[in-house]
Amino acid sequence: MGIRFHNISKQFDNTFVVEDLSLEINDGEFIVLLGPSGCGKTTTLRMLAGLETVTSGDILINGERINDVPTQHRDLAMVFQSYALYPHMTIAENIGYPLRVRKLDKQVSNDRVRRVARMLEIEPLLARKPKQLSGGERQRVALARAIVREPRAYLMDEPLSNLDARLRVQMRGELKRLQHQLGTTTIYVTHDQAEAMTLAHRVAVMQKGKLQQFDTPMNIYERPANRFVAEFVGSPSMNFVKGEISGACFESRDITIELTDKQLSSLNTTQVILGVRPEHVRIDKVQKNGAIPATVYVTESMGNETFVFLTVGENRLIARAPAEFRAELESKVWLSLATEKLHFFDQETEARIGE
Repeated sequence: MGIRFHNISKQFDNTFVVEDLSLEINDGEFIVLLGPSGCGKTTTLRMLAGLETVTSGDILINGERINDVPTQHRDLAMVFQSYALYPHMTIAENIGYPLRVRKLDKQVSNDRVRRVARMLEIEPLLARKPKQLSGGERQRVALARAIVREPRAYLMDEPLSNLDARLRVQMRGELKRLQHQLGTTTIYVTHDQAEAMTLAHRVAVMQKGKLQQFDTPMNIYERPANRFVAEFVGSPSMNFVKGEISGACFESRDITIELTDKQLSSLNTTQVILGVRPEHVRIDKVQKNGAIPATVYVTESMGNETFVFLTVGENRLIARAPAEFRAELESKVWLSLATEKLHFFDQETEARIGE
């Protein structure tokens, strides 16, 4: 089922929460709306569901405009941040409730409930009440209640945010497997970039109600459209240094990097912001020719790797180092940046420059 947002806007008083948003979502895609709190992603989902009215623009499902179609007739299933389970009902009754409302045959309903419960591995829990379940189990029940309807699309509003870190990782995998198995169009809202990168076929990055980039997770990571996207996607965040193109080099007060002919030919302005991801910053404890002198500000051991926070003049950079890397605070090190992995952004517009 294809979904299209055509120049959608949502305005509260004089404030645009969503402004001129256009998206084309293909049948069977898993799309993630990603951005910080207040960027308009949940409002976008609620407009699609019919829980918010559209100020201007059109929402189309399979080419049919649905702006004025009542929520109950849109055939979309929502999964909320809160599990929203009925405490007085058993798990089987909670899952089957949408079918009961639609007056589906009882035997057909029971068969569907058991099939979906089996799919989500919660069949042994069907006789229990919600208070007897863990957070992860309740989340599976909420998903089962949406799946059992067999809707045209699933709308998910930060469904994993109430789970602990281990369960979130586990449920991410389950969701990805489930969506692949069902093949149903899914739109998923989150501020967690790890969820976006691991779940989505394509990601729509939003800021202040406006779409910043709509692309595959890897394209967004490797070719961010602007500084906001580059900073928001990636953990730790991309490093940024203001400077200028002088001759064949990028120059700032403390950093000089010789660029390739290909990079120079694609730069159309001299005032730029250089961006480099932490994994493309190499640290040496011995001075090397052309390396950038830096001071260790602090290190954070993550077990499988070490984050090294560095001071380079007025700049603060972060590097990913091997797990065994050790350095005293304030000790001197030398940095080498992977030239072919550098990003450049316009200082004025912060848009990406070049390829």
